[in-house]
Amino acid sequence: MNWFVRTGKKIPVPGLEGMTLYDLLEMYFIGIVKGALTSRAGGISFSFFMALFPFMLFMLTLIPFIPIDGFQENFMMLISELLPPKTFDAVDTVLADIANNKYGGLLSFGFIVSIFLMTNGVNAIFAAFEYSVHVKKIRNVVKQYLISLGTSLTMSFMLILTVAITIFFEFGLEFIYTKGWLPKDLMWVGNLRYLLFMFLIFCNVSMLYYFGTSEGKQTNFFSAGSVLTTVLSLLTFYGFGIYVVKFSKYNELYGSIGTLLVLMLFIWLNSMILLLGFELNASITRLRNEHKLKRIEEKEMMGEHFD
Repeated sequence: MNWFVRTGKKIPVPGLEGMTLYDLLEMYFIGIVKGALTSRAGGISFSFFMALFPFMLFMLTLIPFIPIDGFQENFMMLISELLPPKTFDAVDTVLADIANNKYGGLLSFGFIVSIFLMTNGVNAIFAAFEYSVHVKKIRNVVKQYLISLGTSLTMSFMLILTVAITIFFEFGLEFIYTKGWLPKDLMWVGNLRYLLFMFLIFCNVSMLYYFGTSEGKQTNFFSAGSVLTTVLSLLTFYGFGIYVVKFSKYNELYGSIGTLLVLMLFIWLNSMILLLGFELNASITRLRNEHKLKRIEEKEMMGEHFD
């Protein structure tokens, strides 16, 4: 253990102005231990689950105004690929009901309520960020909610843009195959859309961290926490999928409601991962600010000494 401590104190971290890996890890684990991550993740997962179907209502209400053939089918396919195995069937029933039974237009009560509930989900994430021991500045309620509204609408637009790009990519790929410019056995070309989905996750996580707190803009938009969260989310999705398919007994124990339990567990795990990435960013920001403050105090002391 002492060897790790000594080694960590000798490894500088780029961008932290002389701070070492040991300083960063110490600050990071303090935030995890004192930050009540499980309670905050529980709050996020509940609000996110409550906002999930209103978000679907919001998206499916917008789809008729998007002049792209096959948009709804590709949107459903994207949702099925972003959810764990065996859970889409439970969600698909609700989505089919929303899609087949029109609940009003853009000015309907249901659509406006869906925006409100969707914003509440993002606002719950931002509130959980502010409970970090590393966050010192708290926004007022109105400003926080307006930023949450803007963030949720922007994330929705990015999802629409991703689905649209995917559709045009598939059309373009089919045109290239028809012309014989690429052999159809190059299956990896068709899988490039998964890179687009990964980039969507990366951008959305970065947006949450950047606008989540008033101190979030002190880090780069694409930050170390965003990378950590994206990688852990992809690993969790892969591992969770294996667990659900091969080892999980939820359906045998609880029947059809087991699917919802699996979905809620998946959301909770990703909420934990989201907080882990945020704590990394918050630790880096706090270390950088403390180091800058220390340098300012040293300069002031040197100035007083010369006076």
